[in-house]
Amino acid sequence: MLDSLPPPVWVNSKKLLLEMVNDLASQTRVAVDTESNSLHAFREQVCLLQFSTPKADYIVDPLELAELSLLEPIFSNTKIEKIFHAAEYDLICLRRDFGYKFANLFDTMQAARIIGYPAVGLDRLLGDKFGIKVDKRHQKANWAARPLTEEQIHYARLDTHYLFDLRDVMEKELIEKDRLHFALEDFSRACLLEEPKQKGNGASWERFAGRKDLTQRELTIISFLCRWRDHEAERLNRPPYKVVMDEVLIQLAKNPTEEKVDLSAAGLSEKQIRLWGDALLSAIRHGEVAPLVTPKQVERKPDAVIRRLEKLKAWRKNLGLEMKVESDVILPKPYLSLLAETPPRTMEDLAVLMKDTPSRVERFGLQIYKVLGGKHAN
Repeated sequence: MLDSLPPPVWVNSKKLLLEMVNDLASQTRVAVDTESNSLHAFREQVCLLQFSTPKADYIVDPLELAELSLLEPIFSNTKIEKIFHAAEYDLICLRRDFGYKFANLFDTMQAARIIGYPAVGLDRLLGDKFGIKVDKRHQKANWAARPLTEEQIHYARLDTHYLFDLRDVMEKELIEKDRLHFALEDFSRACLLEEPKQKGNGASWERFAGRKDLTQRELTIISFLCRWRDHEAERLNRPPYKVVMDEVLIQLAKNPTEEKVDLSAAGLSEKQIRLWGDALLSAIRHGEVAPLVTPKQVERKPDAVIRRLEKLKAWRKNLGLEMKVESDVILPKPYLSLLAETPPRTMEDLAVLMKDTPSRVERFGLQIYKVLGGKHAN
């Protein structure tokens, strides 16, 4: 069946982009996906955008097209449903690289989670529902490389080609389980603008701060090693782990050396020692004498808030087991802290706090209110 698919339209010119946008604008729904190079670059970027309509598959090359503002009206159009699978990451990348705003989404992965599927990967769902086998070898491909192989292009188009059928199956099952409103509310919340998280040079050492096997001096050495590694990774445009692995940095901090010949004991290759040995030794020396770093202290929540959090988590976990869904389907994570820190005094307060998911208020509101210690609920 896959061999019978016509080739997708490779969109790498302003003319082809305009033709595609005109087609998308005439649809009531389009399927969307992206491919990025997070495993192959210091700062990832969107390297492909895939779109499907019921009659055509498109693959847009953003590395060739510098200007993609023509797509913004498609993403923000409330009358065109955008079908994604696992939308969260795609939305983060599209907001970051192009500043798009979103409206009217359908996320087939979130739909599958709300229905209660234990495995919600696209390859698994397509295989189970339609007998379609997806070659997962290309998941970690360098999508910034050109030219792409025919197999990569075929893999990319499959991420959107069958989403219409999958979306319809998911909607039918959501309706059967009386959970469609949960899904629609989650899709609407996903459209809300979120502040992008910035990657800070040199601050990556803080990821090690929670380790119990590191002294403050060792952590200080790691901070200098990370500062060097981040700078080198940015210069080479590759992920930091492809410069020096985390475990190697830990070994260098635990067993600091003054000679390049001893660096191999930490797991560095001859090439790494030749290229960066002097820089690594310099970072170690600075870390050995510098003032000790002080990890950021996580502010401890009041005991009453922690107790409410634990009660909510226990309640949603038990109900999730009963309904055979993950606990965050019952009560999404953003509401946990909100409700624990601002416990509602009345059911009306609860409805205001959870105004973006009224169906959960209707279904679970009274239970939540009682878990939080509310009384005299009607």
